[in-house]
Amino acid sequence: MTENTFPTPGTFTLITDVRPYGEGEPVNVLLDGGVIAEMDHTVDKSRTYHQRIDGRGAVLLPGLVDMHVHLREPGREDTETIVTGSQAAALGGFTAVFTMANTQPVTDQPVIADSVWHKGRAAGLCDVHPVGSITKGLKGETLTEFGMMTRGDAQVRMFSDDGRCVNDPLVMRRAVEYAAGLDVLLAQHAEEHRLTEGAVAHEGENAARLGLRGWPRVAEESIVARDILMTRDYGGRMHICHASTAGSAELLRWAKSQGVKISAEVTPHHLLLTDAKLDTYDGVYRVNPPLREDSDTAALRQALLDGTIDVVATDHAPHGSEDKCVEFDQAKPGMLGLETSLAVIAEIFVKPGLADWRFVAKVMSERPAEITRLADHGRPLAVGEPANLTLVDDDHTWTVDGTQLASKSENTPYEGMTYSTRVAATLLRGRVTARDGVAENPLSE
Repeated sequence: MTENTFPTPGTFTLITDVRPYGEGEPVNVLLDGGVIAEMDHTVDKSRTYHQRIDGRGAVLLPGLVDMHVHLREPGREDTETIVTGSQAAALGGFTAVFTMANTQPVTDQPVIADSVWHKGRAAGLCDVHPVGSITKGLKGETLTEFGMMTRGDAQVRMFSDDGRCVNDPLVMRRAVEYAAGLDVLLAQHAEEHRLTEGAVAHEGENAARLGLRGWPRVAEESIVARDILMTRDYGGRMHICHASTAGSAELLRWAKSQGVKISAEVTPHHLLLTDAKLDTYDGVYRVNPPLREDSDTAALRQALLDGTIDVVATDHAPHGSEDKCVEFDQAKPGMLGLETSLAVIAEIFVKPGLADWRFVAKVMSERPAEITRLADHGRPLAVGEPANLTLVDDDHTWTVDGTQLASKSENTPYEGMTYSTRVAATLLRGRVTARDGVAENPLSE
C-alpha cells in the first residue's frame, strides 16, 4: 500500500485492543482493504500486516455522520475550505458530512454541487455530500431543479435553504410535493422571519436585562408546526434543522405519533449551553437559533434520549475574527462544532450514565446515515461491513483551544473547557484519516 491511498483488497490493516461499542473485553479487528474481515482476530506473526493501529483499549464506533455543516467553499475560503473542513471532520471522528448550500455562489445548480463533491473526493479525508438549496439564490421564491441535482455526479439527496427559512407556505408546499416525487429529503431552517427581525438572543429575562432584542420560541415552533402539517398532507420526508425549544420537541413528538415522516436534529451547543452565556456579550455565543434557557436544554436532552429528536448535528459554522470580535448584535451567527461534538455528547450522556456508546452510535452515525440514505456509513460493526470507523479514547483529558483546531477559524464556544473524551483515530474505507490529534494530508496534495 502506498502512502495517501485507500487500501485495496488483500491489503490488511490490524487494529488491536479495541472495544466495539465500548462493550466487553478488547478484541483485535482485521481489515481487508476497506472492509471488516474479522472482529476477533488472532494475531498471526507469519502474516504481513501493512498497517497496525494500537487501539489501547479505545471504544470502537462506526464512523460518525454529520447531517449539517458549513464548509464555506465556494466563496469564503478565508474561513474554511473543503480540505480544512474535512480535516476537522476527520479529527472529530466523522467519515461523512453534509455541507449546506448557503455558499457564494449558492449551491443551486448541478455544476456547483458536483464541484463540491469532486473536491471532497479528491481530499479523501471524509465523504463530503453537498446539500442543494430549495430555492434559487436562497431567495425563497423559485424552486431549484431538484431532479437535475439528484442526477449529477454528486447525486444530491438533501435540499435546504439553511441560514434562511422557506417562509412562503405556497413555495414550501410545492417544494414538499416536488421532493416527495423524487424521494429526496427537505431540511428546514425553522424561523418565521417576521418575528425575528433584528433579534439576536433568546427572548427571555437575560436578553431583556442585557438590552438585546429577543428571538421568541414561537418563531421556530410556528414553522415546525406548519411543515409537520405540510408533510402530513403532501407526503415526502422532512427534516427539522437545529431544533432548539421544548415546544419544538413536543410538536415533533406529536408528529411522530401521527406517523408523519419527519426527523430532527439537535446541536451539541443547544444541549449544553444556555443564554446565561450572554452575560459576556461575547460574539462567539451568537448563534441561529439562539441559545435558549435551562428548561429547553433539559427538554432537548430528553427528546434525544427517547428518540423524538433523531440525531446530533454540529451546524459547524466557521467565522473569522473580524465577524466575531465585534459588538454582540453585529456578530455573525454560528459556532465551530466538528472537533468537539463527540466530547460534548459523551460528557452530557455517557459520563453520567444516562446513555451508553450504542446510543452515541445511533444518534451520531446510524440514524444520520439512515435518514440521508447513505448505504456505506452508519453500518454495524460486523464482518463484511465497510471499514468506516472511529476509535474513541474515553479516558483522555484535554482542553479546547481554538488556535489548535484544524478549522481555519477559531470561533469555538467551548474555549478553555476540559473534556475527558477524544477521538483516537478515524478510518475512511480502511484509510486512516486522523490519528492521535493529527489529520492526515489530503490525497490531492
